[in-house]
Amino acid sequence: MMLRLLYIIYTWLVFVPIFLVLTILTALVTIVGCLLGGERVFAYYPGMIWSRLTCYLALCPVKVKGREHIDRTKSYVFAANHQGAFDIFLIYGFLGVPVKWVMKSGIGKIPLVGAACRAAGFITVDNSTPKAARQSIIEAEKSLSKGASVAIFPEGSRTYTGRMIRFRKGAYQMAVDQHLPVVPITLNGPFYVLPIGTLNLRRHRMEMIIHAPMHWDESEFSNKKLQQMADETRKIIEADLWDAFR
Repeated sequence: MMLRLLYIIYTWLVFVPIFLVLTILTALVTIVGCLLGGERVFAYYPGMIWSRLTCYLALCPVKVKGREHIDRTKSYVFAANHQGAFDIFLIYGFLGVPVKWVMKSGIGKIPLVGAACRAAGFITVDNSTPKAARQSIIEAEKSLSKGASVAIFPEGSRTYTGRMIRFRKGAYQMAVDQHLPVVPITLNGPFYVLPIGTLNLRRHRMEMIIHAPMHWDESEFSNKKLQQMADETRKIIEADLWDAFR
């Protein structure tokens, strides 16, 4: 109980002020660097450093498995389960390759952060209508066609329980259209660090498992086939979840 109290005090007196300063500096560096033509560098490295420092400041140990499955010269669609806000820091900070994020439109409205995301070429998802959702996929595919990799949470939103919900098909449509493999990523621990519905951090270890890229025969594709791809990816991710999240 005493350790929990001390960590809460540390969170609000140390972590939060430093995190806010780091976020502002990261956003400014990203915006300026990308506007000056350095998107290749500034769309990734400031955010990667910010994400790693955030995990370190939160005193949360991170373990990564499976980096050998990634070829830095190739593009992928990375698909991960979505346990909590720290999923982003875990992937962005420790994946080891640059990615463009497919994210909710609400993030684009956050002062400075939204501008930095737009400058970095991240893709906002608008699910208000089928037409708007399709346009989001088209924007993501533009990034993929330029040789970038894309990171997405196929569940569409964070889980309330730590257990996965059904995967949506959008990520797989991108993979099919661009003839790219999907790399499943299993995330364990972010649910305990900062689940949806709270602002109080909890110190907990986190783990990211990068699975082998998945390829499919593209001769027969339909909406049903896309959902099968989503379900197959979900099973691979689920197999390495901690018992509490299965």
